[in-house]
Amino acid sequence: MTHPTDHIRLLFGLKLRQLRLEKGLSVSELAGRSGMAISYISEIEKGRKYPKADKISGLANALNVDYDTLVSLKVNKKLAPIADLLRSKFLTEIPLELFGIDPSDLIELLAEAPDKVSAMIRTFMDIALSYNMSVERLYLAMLRSYQEINDNHFEDIEADAVRFLDEFAPAGQRVDAGLLTNLLKTRYDVSLVLFDPIQQPDLAQLRSVYKPESRTLHLNVSLSEAQKAYILAREAGFHFLNLKNRPFTYAYVEADSFEQILNNFKASYFAGAVLIRRDALVNRLTELFARDTWSNEAFLDLIADFGATPERFFYRLSNVLPRDFGIDQLFFYRINNTPGQTIFSLTKEMHLSRQQGPRGMVDEHFCRRWVALTILQELGFRQVHSDFGGSLCQAQRSTYADTGNEFLIISVAHPHRSDKVSNAGQNMSVSMCFAVNDTLRSKMRFLNNPDAGIPSRTVNEACERCGIFDCRERVAQPILLQKKRQIDSMKAAVDRL
Repeated sequence: MTHPTDHIRLLFGLKLRQLRLEKGLSVSELAGRSGMAISYISEIEKGRKYPKADKISGLANALNVDYDTLVSLKVNKKLAPIADLLRSKFLTEIPLELFGIDPSDLIELLAEAPDKVSAMIRTFMDIALSYNMSVERLYLAMLRSYQEINDNHFEDIEADAVRFLDEFAPAGQRVDAGLLTNLLKTRYDVSLVLFDPIQQPDLAQLRSVYKPESRTLHLNVSLSEAQKAYILAREAGFHFLNLKNRPFTYAYVEADSFEQILNNFKASYFAGAVLIRRDALVNRLTELFARDTWSNEAFLDLIADFGATPERFFYRLSNVLPRDFGIDQLFFYRINNTPGQTIFSLTKEMHLSRQQGPRGMVDEHFCRRWVALTILQELGFRQVHSDFGGSLCQAQRSTYADTGNEFLIISVAHPHRSDKVSNAGQNMSVSMCFAVNDTLRSKMRFLNNPDAGIPSRTVNEACERCGIFDCRERVAQPILLQKKRQIDSMKAAVDRL
């Protein structure tokens, strides 16, 4: 195993500092015993300098320890979590600059307070183990934070998409599966092969597999045209953006590094920008927002006009709305459900708003008044009673009972078509939620019209913590709310003593 020089310096400095403290020596006392300057000892302990062999011998003698003990990479229990972190790929693979963190500052923090940082790292590791968090999930969580920090808008990728469109689809030419197939074959020498998930059920959950040695893209035959176009555009993005370190499967991604996750995101963002042109989308949204009333059918038509899936269209909205309309208080989520069942699974989320919104819950039940859930129930009912096979759209103004925060939610529900084998019979709803504030009212004219055709409901987060006791949709008792009130009463009683 190789150890980056910076990490070896830091580990040596941490061990030196710990040994000095165990011996009850100050920095000045150690400097006096070893014949070195106080500032030099401080630089070593902070991981900024690594002494030569003769200096290490002097320090070992001053601390009355063996030379090998001082230079060994083995550490005691207190420093073990930091050593594990340094030996892991975290500090070398995570581009900390993306999050505004200077790597040297992080190393200095580790050196300044190793005991506290070690305890914090151990806590995070225990939490990750408790929730069975894989490396891929950690990488994806970090990527989501990166997107949220940047309002999910990346001007450099938008510019790359414009260059691509100017070269391969000028004058507003539509980018479809045919154009992308031809481009991949002629420009990038990529062959396309279809596979049937019924004949190869182990591949059923994959939409595509890329084999770099043969430059072959294997496509799931069950993909819709919109899904196929997106996969092809994403593949074109890897080649056009020259992203070498990449995952080779979609939708399941097993990543070897954060760079793969980041490059996969860049290619995916590029695909959305190529398939749904920013200028065209801005123009259509401006027209939609200028209406006096809301139309569910008009919104479904808008998605169809861009040849996108509802999820891809909502995701593209999250790229455009913050930068071009100033609408940045929003969040997106996807919920899956099997018709006739009462289990609703939150399978994707992204928050650009720090206010309330659906988040993963353990052993709790989402509020059944959410339009994302009621639209799934209606879709399931229509499928059973009228052989309905299309998509539904509904909008709702939701006010949270506990906080008074109000949101406009636009939700689209449809059958899960991405995988006809493993997801057979499942439906999904995708929802874009906007915090109702002055900015939103100024952009969406229909919000100022009481007759806009958008129903309003009082909602909450989960049944277990909800105080709406006359709720007919409740599916669980408010045990968390009751426990909180009991604790509050106990605290009040203690204060009265």
